Amino acid sequence: MPVLLVGPDNRILFVNPAGEQFFATGAELLGRQNFHDVVPFGSPLIQLLIQARERNATVGERDVDLSTPRHGERIADVTVTPVPEPEGGLIVTLQERGLAQRLDRQLLHRGAVRSLHGMAAVLAHEIKNPLAGIRGAAQLLEEAVPPGERGLTQLICQESDRIRDLIDRMEAFGDTRAFPRNPVNIHEVLDRVRKVAQTSFARNVTFSETFDPSLPAVLGDRDQLIQVFMNLVRNASDAVPENGGEIILTTGYRPGVRMSASTAAGRLSLPLEVTVRDNGPGVRPDLMPYIFDPFVTTKPGGSGLGLALVAKIIGDHGGVIECDSVPRKTVFRVLLPKAGEKER
Repeated sequence: MPVLLVGPDNRILFVNPAGEQFFATGAELLGRQNFHDVVPFGSPLIQLLIQARERNATVGERDVDLSTPRHGERIADVTVTPVPEPEGGLIVTLQERGLAQRLDRQLLHRGAVRSLHGMAAVLAHEIKNPLAGIRGAAQLLEEAVPPGERGLTQLICQESDRIRDLIDRMEAFGDTRAFPRNPVNIHEVLDRVRKVAQTSFARNVTFSETFDPSLPAVLGDRDQLIQVFMNLVRNASDAVPENGGEIILTTGYRPGVRMSASTAAGRLSLPLEVTVRDNGPGVRPDLMPYIFDPFVTTKPGGSGLGLALVAKIIGDHGGVIECDSVPRKTVFRVLLPKAGEKER
């Protein structure tokens, strides 16, 4: 996080490398400026500096607007803490809300998935068994009723099968068993997904690829990663227009965030980025916070479990999935851990 030391006259005495990146200015140049010079005119951050000195106590504020024409839109949580030296000095810590909100969403997605674990087990036990009895009884009735009325018994069988299939899909959320992780070439995974898509559900869609050939292997399960990107590509193909539909697959190496994860005792680095982009109409703003929640869907007849399962699998890998969407540009971004020297 960006950290600055501000003197009693609000001159910038120190800035860490993250602060240099945040303000897109080197430490030497920042050291010749007043704090007023690097924040928007009338920023509430200046008032926070005054309050911290008056109270001689830490003060903070969420969602402070630090947007400027040079740096674009910036929203951050700000903490200001007095320090004994120099007298009147303050430590200013910034946590950009883009990162904080992404991490918050990941925790919410995983919590929603975990809430399905117990539900899936109960449904499997309490519903599937009597459902099989209902279906069997309907099949016996079909033999006894006149041919003109057999449509009703067939309807019972079809609906029973539909409920069974839904419960089978929900049971996947209850699978908490550890799975073997091996080095996986993510480009082979994406190539497999693209070939399947182009020969089946995405025949009329144009695919483009921008891959980093030097990308190291992903630490994960190949079949599960195929399932993840198959779901994302299928959703993209459903969203694009019938004519001129385009899906762009990209990979890159990024200095990703570090997150605590159930897959490791410490914290995982997530430098491997894979994106799936389409030129569809985009996700409605009111649905955006909930797209990874179970049973949320915009597709007619959709179950709303596809993206929830994607979020679960990525979470099981210790990764992060995000979505940014505007009309004609929806991007699903997946950050994954790389395989270490031992695994390679």
